Amino acid sequence: MFSYWEKKHFFHYDLIVVGSGFVGLSTAIHYKVKYPRASVLVLERGVFPTGASTRNAGFACFGSLTEVLDDLHHMTHEEVFGLVERRYSGLESIRTHFGEKKLGYSHSNGYELLGESQLETIGELASVNKLLRPIFGDDVFSLIKKPEKMGFADRVKAVVKNKFEGELDPGLFMISLWKLAQQEGIQLLTGVSVCEVQKDQGLILAKDASGATNLEFEAKKIALCTNAFTEKLWPGLDIVPGRGLILLSKPLDFKIPWKGTFHMDKGYVYFRQVDGRLLLGGARNKDFESEKSTGFSVNPRKVSFRKVSY
Repeated sequence: MFSYWEKKHFFHYDLIVVGSGFVGLSTAIHYKVKYPRASVLVLERGVFPTGASTRNAGFACFGSLTEVLDDLHHMTHEEVFGLVERRYSGLESIRTHFGEKKLGYSHSNGYELLGESQLETIGELASVNKLLRPIFGDDVFSLIKKPEKMGFADRVKAVVKNKFEGELDPGLFMISLWKLAQQEGIQLLTGVSVCEVQKDQGLILAKDASGATNLEFEAKKIALCTNAFTEKLWPGLDIVPGRGLILLSKPLDFKIPWKGTFHMDKGYVYFRQVDGRLLLGGARNKDFESEKSTGFSVNPRKVSFRKVSY
């Protein structure tokens, strides 16, 4: 049972955002900046964001060479250009707004490792650079002349450098968003599981962490920022989950010789050094169907990186 004061002040808002990850908090912040007098609430089912925001690899990237080429096989040049432009402008925006130190950002460059079967993509490097030059004002990709000096196995036949990519700390990014949301007067409730959205009535039906208390929130506008989980609240949407696995080693007793972010296999596989640890991630392309899941479980086919074709 809720008190009169709780019913009066805590359940009615101009905007309610479901999901407190990067997308959810950014949506709430931008709305509040545009409409300073609006009341804004963010609902989150976990203590921390439940999705990928604080579980990702920390790559400040917008697409490797083979990833861009793969996109060009499925989209028009204009669509690929727009996608890369939005990704890069987003990265530049948060770097400018928060500052690199608060993001743990390092402009360490991106590198893609090419195997024998992908050497033909080097011939398209110049055309991709031409496509993207209006965004960056310079060539994005270049070929490393002596890849063997980077210490990779013989199966790596070439390395392509991306001088516009870097890496950041997702936890620090989230903390920066929390602080900004607080400054803007945005309310955040965690431990609230949204069960149903009645969009015509502007109602959100939810339960608390115990699952015992029914909650009913009302808003003039509702933003569903749960990404892959959105289809559960709004059935029929054309949203397909794409789960990814990340493995992080214990601190290593030797110095990792690589600096930067590294991509393989059209960007599906990636790795980098994090605080003296080795991070390996991705390989969703080894089992696309099983990875169309919102379950928090490990796909045994992806645990062995021996399956990566290099």
